[in-house]
Amino acid sequence: MHKDKLSLETHRQARKLLRIANRAAKTAQEKNRKKGIPNVYDFNGHLYYELPNGELTKEDPYPLSKETDSNEEKC
Repeated sequence: MHKDKLSLETHRQARKLLRIANRAAKTAQEKNRKKGIPNVYDFNGHLYYELPNGELTKEDPYPLSKETDSNEEKC
């Protein structure tokens, strides 16, 4: 049997923090959906955008923002 070097209390704290983080992420996703803002996910190094209608796409819904960001960096 594998001996874990972390205490039981450390595992409990880690689970508690993970629950808090998961709830915060879920709340942020719901707020984005209500505001019509796409949620962005990274699966195996590929970006996916969840559009407000629930559709998943690899296409950036804000392609002009990349051009704007590039121009700001040059200034």
